[in-house]
Order: sequence, then structure tokens, then C-alpha cells
Amino acid sequence: MTPRKTGADDPVAGSVGIRAEGDVDEQELAYIRAKVRAALDRPGLPPAIGEVRISRATAHHAGLPWTAGGEIRVGREVVVVHAREASAHELADRMQDRLRAQVERLTHRGDAARRVAEPPPWRGGRAGEEQG
Repeated sequence: MTPRKTGADDPVAGSVGIRAEGDVDEQELAYIRAKVRAALDRPGLPPAIGEVRISRATAHHAGLPWTAGGEIRVGREVVVVHAREASAHELADRMQDRLRAQVERLTHRGDAARRVAEPPPWRGGRAGEEQG
């Protein structure tokens, strides 16, 4: 089967595209697109660029026929996510959770790097809570 690119006219968040392979119908694809959009559309988040690939195995005996993989650049950082599930809805939910967790890590890591440590008490900093 040849992959079909969807979402070119309607990018998910920034320029994140969704590519589907196998027997993926439009309703399932729309649900996956909405979940990825929900994970990446946050105020203050740099633009996201990349692609998420969705695949459904045609073999009926496959335990987890739905697979997804994505490589998305958020600002200067790269987020890579993979998931395998039994249904399209479970796959979309798992992808949203993993994307959101990695984006949270990126934003908090950036916040922690910008903080300035207060000098220790012997260099003029506060010694702790003031007692009154």
C-alpha cells in the first residue's frame, strides 16, 4: 500500500502533517489529528514542524495493528514519539499523552535553565525564612 499524505491543506499545529498507511478511514484520521493538535496547540509554545505517520496492519491476527511514529521539531528541540495500540482511539490518546509529556518536559527544562540561583548567605543572600 502506498502512503497517503493527509492534512496538507489543514496542518495540525504549525506545519505538522499526518501521513496514513493502510486501512485508515477519515473519522479515525480526524480523531488522531484532533488529539495531536490538542497536544501541540499551547500558548507560548514555539512553532511545531514535522510529521506523524499512522499505520494500520492488514493482518487480522495482529494484536496491536495500529502504530504511530512522529518526529516533530518544537522550536529548536526535536520530539520523537512512537506508539502501538489495538484501536485508533487508543492510539490517538496514547500519542496525545506522549506528545504532551515531552512538550511539558521541554518547556520546564527551558524554564529551569533561565532561572538564576540566589547567592548563598555568606555571599549576601537570604539565610532562609525571616522570623518575626
